[in-house]
Amino acid sequence: MSVALPAGGGRLELPAGVPVASAVLVSCFACLGHSPGPERLARALVSRGFAVLRLDFTQGPAPGGPAGEARPDTVPSVEAVVAASAWLATRAPAPRLLVGHSLGGTAVVAALPRLPDVAAVALVNAPSGDREVRGLLPPGERDAEEGVLELGPGRLRLRRDFLAAIDGAAVGRALGGFPGALLVMQAPGDRYVTLECARTLVAHARRPASLVVLDGADHFLSRPEDAACAADLLGAWAARHVAPVGEREAPLAEGQVEVREAAEGGLAQDIRVGSHRLRADEPLTLGGRDSGPTPYGLLAAALGACTAMTVRMYAERHGWPLTRVRVRLAHDTVHAKDCAECESRVGRVDRLERFVRLEGPLTDEQRARLLHVADLCPVHRTLESKVDVRTRWDDSSTE
Repeated sequence: MSVALPAGGGRLELPAGVPVASAVLVSCFACLGHSPGPERLARALVSRGFAVLRLDFTQGPAPGGPAGEARPDTVPSVEAVVAASAWLATRAPAPRLLVGHSLGGTAVVAALPRLPDVAAVALVNAPSGDREVRGLLPPGERDAEEGVLELGPGRLRLRRDFLAAIDGAAVGRALGGFPGALLVMQAPGDRYVTLECARTLVAHARRPASLVVLDGADHFLSRPEDAACAADLLGAWAARHVAPVGEREAPLAEGQVEVREAAEGGLAQDIRVGSHRLRADEPLTLGGRDSGPTPYGLLAAALGACTAMTVRMYAERHGWPLTRVRVRLAHDTVHAKDCAECESRVGRVDRLERFVRLEGPLTDEQRARLLHVADLCPVHRTLESKVDVRTRWDDSSTE
């Protein structure tokens, strides 16, 4: 569900059902034209139950002007980020996550000291302060009262008060005093923001931060595959670092897994395994939303991961030159009469086909032995044995 803000400066994206948490996503202030980046980032969060207020301070082309030539009327401000967060808190849970792209990321950091409820911040191709931004202005405007910033097709009017608000020292203090989690994603080939900016932001963080290099991407995340990669990373990271509203999750004991229906409803399931979070769903053709792998996909993934680990440990124990293991799996059901290895000859049985690729200068004997070892991995043996599954009532909570 999408709701336009009364001021027209943004859009509220809502999941189905009650949001588990809220986020403010500030788009690149001067990134005009269609870019899949902000939309993909917002969609990744909405699919995990977040209510997302997506701000966009850019303006369209001037009336009668050529396509792609923007009016530099829009003036960004840190106040707008704070006001948007307050507006969102009246309609959904107070925002616990801030996401900023490009100059929007710098503004998000500058707003942090005034948003005490925020638990996590994610920045994408964001300058680390006013110095980097001034360097993008024409030489005659870098110390003027205001200047026009041009990023590709976008033009944005920057004023002295905004540049003062995103002063490098102020950004450093904001991150240094922020107790929450920080994710910085940066394209090393960015024409406008350097990888050094990302390193500076991480270095300012009060607690260990995550730096992810978006190799091959541009500043705008204009290629759908780059936008999808950043969105997948953001969604998984946010689900791990932003706890659902009112939820205080007790740590799981070793060997335990918890599955609960996702807040947005449908068939999606949120999974906890130790400190890790996963998502399971069904494809659109089966009534799901395709927000995660299917249960059988996870089952096949477990077999593939266990296979690769077992082969790797065996090769290392014997000092064999195995450089990489790849396992591809396919799940299907077949008629029992067509399965030579099956004990039953009636009905249908499940079949998992496993294709193991071993890379490295191995001998034929070593490859044959490792392929045999693949059949001995623990998950394989579990699947082939009689598994005792017991179902009981869970009386541990009153939910």
